Amino acid sequence: MLKFVAWRLASLVPVMVVVTFMVFGLVLLIPGDPAVRIAGQDATVEQIEAVRDRLGLDDPFLVQYADWVAGAVQGDLGTSLFTSRPVAESISEALPVTLALTLTAIVISLCISVPLAVLAGLRRGTWVDRLATLGSSVGIALPSFWVGLMFVLLFSVTLGWLPATGYVPLSEDPVGWLRHIILPATALGIAAAAESTRQLRGSVIEVLQQDYVRTARAKGLKTRMVIGKHVLKNASVPLVTIIGLQTTFLLGGAVVVESVFGLPGLGQVAITAVTTRNIPVVQGIVLVAVVVAMLANLLVDLSYGYLNPRVRLHD
Repeated sequence: MLKFVAWRLASLVPVMVVVTFMVFGLVLLIPGDPAVRIAGQDATVEQIEAVRDRLGLDDPFLVQYADWVAGAVQGDLGTSLFTSRPVAESISEALPVTLALTLTAIVISLCISVPLAVLAGLRRGTWVDRLATLGSSVGIALPSFWVGLMFVLLFSVTLGWLPATGYVPLSEDPVGWLRHIILPATALGIAAAAESTRQLRGSVIEVLQQDYVRTARAKGLKTRMVIGKHVLKNASVPLVTIIGLQTTFLLGGAVVVESVFGLPGLGQVAITAVTTRNIPVVQGIVLVAVVVAMLANLLVDLSYGYLNPRVRLHD
């Protein structure tokens, strides 16, 4: 298992090199000159050039990239062009909110998709199966921001059960944190739950037709034992893959959902940075999001080694 983990970690190194190069290069293609915005509209050419020289914007691309990577390795993502605040500090304040939203959305999607998919797989062809399939199609089609707006209208404005905006850290007030995170996390997790239900249902149906499941039933094992010990573990491999892929989409969707519910996460920081062309902040946020997605994919690979020992033997 250690060899398997070491191989997966080593394979991330060239990926990180390519990703950091793309992140740094693509952000520089954003139209506009940040030096002009910093110096002001009435600034002279000499003042603008002084700003560019101070920020190192006149240095060759590879020099800028090397300096940025060297700082990023040490945890220094640069400073904001407009507030002179360290980018790492801004991200460290906003990242917990986005991670809490994303992880809670994943948990909610699993709580919905796993029992629904197992029930649909066991009742294949019945009204339960058809209802689950229909619900999955509807859930995939509904935009997260629209679901969020409907939740605000129903649960906050009409019923007054939950707050519509704001955020409370988990460490300060767990109940308040749950009250503020449940609506945006559910709005974000519905589409993930719909896709997970569809994939897991098909996997459950396939596993139920395997010989070892029929053998387990022939031995007289109870249905819950067959499902828990044999069906779910073998059917969960596609689900784990879907969760890994959904992590990236959920991080992207969190930007919109955070705007709807007024959460102080990476979404708000990213929108402000893009509109003001705050290059270091944009680069830092994109890099952190990529690292989180890569770590999620690494966990998916490691879970393959647990769920399917043949993967470890092959590596």
